[in-house]
Amino acid sequence: MAFDSLLVANRGEIAARVIRSAQSLGLRAVAVYTTADAKAPHVAIADEAVWIGEGPVGDSYLVGDKILEAAQQTGAGAIHPGYGFLSENSDFAQAVEGAGLTFIGPEPKAILSMGNKAEAKRLMIAAGVPCVPGYEGEDQTDAVLIGAAGKIGFPIMVKAAAGGGGRGMRLVHDSADLAEAITLARSEAENAFGSGELILEKAITRPRHVEIQVFADTHGNVIHLGERDCSVQRRHQKVVEEAPCPVMTPELRARMGAAAVDAARAVDYRGAGTVEFLLDGSGAFYFLEMNTRLQVEHPVTELVTGLDLVAMQIAVAQGEPLPLTQDDVTLTGHAIEVRLYAEDPANDYLPATGPIDLWQPASGPGVRVDAGVVTGQEVSPFYDPMLAKLIAFGPTREAARARLTKAVKDSVLLGTVTNSAFLADVLGQDAFAKGEATTAFLDQAYPDGFPATQASPANVALALALLLDADRQRTKQAAGYVSDDQLGWSSAALLPLHVPLTLGEEELTPRALAKPDGWRVWVGDDQFDVSFADRANGQIRARINDQTVDFVAHVTRDAVQIAVGAERLVFRRPRPGAQDDTAAAGGRVVAPMPGLVVEVQAEPGVTVTKGDRLAVLEAMKMQHQITAAVDGKVAAVHVKAGQQLTAGDVMIEIEESE
Repeated sequence: MAFDSLLVANRGEIAARVIRSAQSLGLRAVAVYTTADAKAPHVAIADEAVWIGEGPVGDSYLVGDKILEAAQQTGAGAIHPGYGFLSENSDFAQAVEGAGLTFIGPEPKAILSMGNKAEAKRLMIAAGVPCVPGYEGEDQTDAVLIGAAGKIGFPIMVKAAAGGGGRGMRLVHDSADLAEAITLARSEAENAFGSGELILEKAITRPRHVEIQVFADTHGNVIHLGERDCSVQRRHQKVVEEAPCPVMTPELRARMGAAAVDAARAVDYRGAGTVEFLLDGSGAFYFLEMNTRLQVEHPVTELVTGLDLVAMQIAVAQGEPLPLTQDDVTLTGHAIEVRLYAEDPANDYLPATGPIDLWQPASGPGVRVDAGVVTGQEVSPFYDPMLAKLIAFGPTREAARARLTKAVKDSVLLGTVTNSAFLADVLGQDAFAKGEATTAFLDQAYPDGFPATQASPANVALALALLLDADRQRTKQAAGYVSDDQLGWSSAALLPLHVPLTLGEEELTPRALAKPDGWRVWVGDDQFDVSFADRANGQIRARINDQTVDFVAHVTRDAVQIAVGAERLVFRRPRPGAQDDTAAAGGRVVAPMPGLVVEVQAEPGVTVTKGDRLAVLEAMKMQHQITAAVDGKVAAVHVKAGQQLTAGDVMIEIEESE
């Protein structure tokens, strides 16, 4: 059971985090990676790294045989699965142990029992753990599911029995929408988990999502390490997590903790696990699921307990008893975590791909950043869009919130689109600041979605001045030695230069005039004098009119990205004659991102109305519905199920109704 090296069967920030803990314990750490991840941090910091494929997870991180071969090739004595991928695959855990290696996680039987929501719920009911009323039967016909839903009552949750992360899950308010929800959930579940089995649960309206961290060793000891509140969610995926829960009392913590420990004992658990509950306003709580692995949000528990959960996992896997008892567990201070995603909140949170031109994580007292990216890396379409976790700790919840808000603004990632402005806005919402957020919080705070960023005239002026300054420097270098006084000299009075810019869909028409120390820029009726002082590693100090502004920027020939506060703005200078081939004009439906076509509903000649589902595209671990933007008749279908697309590929053409 003892081992001196381990392989991490994962990628991104969790792989880097596990590797660092293993190395701190004196263990040799082995990474696996794909061509798409060749520049990733976990590859660079590992003692050894093994290539396992090009990029798609089905050919790499999800292939257990490749992981085992890499472990045997490098002499690793144990495998840590991280989370996601193979972490809750009982067959893989069994194969690891069958190969004579140590699986750093629970017994395969426990994974199997808790990995299926239907089986898990039956076990929890038998163990006396409070459960949400619902249906978890073996008969999966639509008729039986629809009949069971009628008995349970609406609103109702349709859930994939296997897996999690919001995939294969639908909230249904009306019986008329149930059949379609079952079809969609089953399809998504089959594609994500290889199983279309579903369960139904009574939807608990506006609850808190509270989970209990449990830990068990091989000596019969089971404890809990307090709770985490994960109520701020979008599409059943967590956005903000914190410990402790703002409304928790010692008595409620004891009851929920005891139920979580009972759940772990019911499956003879080993290692780190999380028992998730829904908590309503009356203090009643209901079992939701058990995650038989380390959670994405485990850092907040580490910060309030002072424990290294990965080190504890490794110790338990080596047969050591838990280093503390339940009475030894104390929670100190408050910690909050947000997930930095490559996604566009203003475009229905659509995942994004692209280069990472600049990555500068925040630092400072109480700030922790677990990142899986570096400058120069590419965000690929093959993996989850999470890039980093930003965590802050403080003596009080408000101190942690204030530190995290600053950390979000100070953590700058330029290149691909991120949700940083959205995260900062969420942290600043009054309901969140008061600790009142439930699972309904985001829908209530943003009923019309998150608005697109509108650049201030001052930021437009900064962007244009940076572009023109870069032009001037290139001209100076091309001309050889030319003094700054001579560059751009003219015997006649200079006229302002018109430079069109775009910010997303917005077209801008600023003007600029060169000055000896910078630029004079007009944005509409506003005038700005812009000059630049210090520049180093993307950090820029500018003087704009009478104010000094510090910001971060990345400038290329035709674009400038700037980060001011939590805003990440990308201004582009259209090239003469250039056309946007990815734009969807009228009835031309294009792929919004690289992805795999899961199914196509559109057929030539069929009449559609705006909003009708035309196809389903799977990208970055989620399925995205492609809908009609106009009323009309389908003129042509250019894709089929199983086809891999790149962003901008034409999928369907619709002849728009007059």
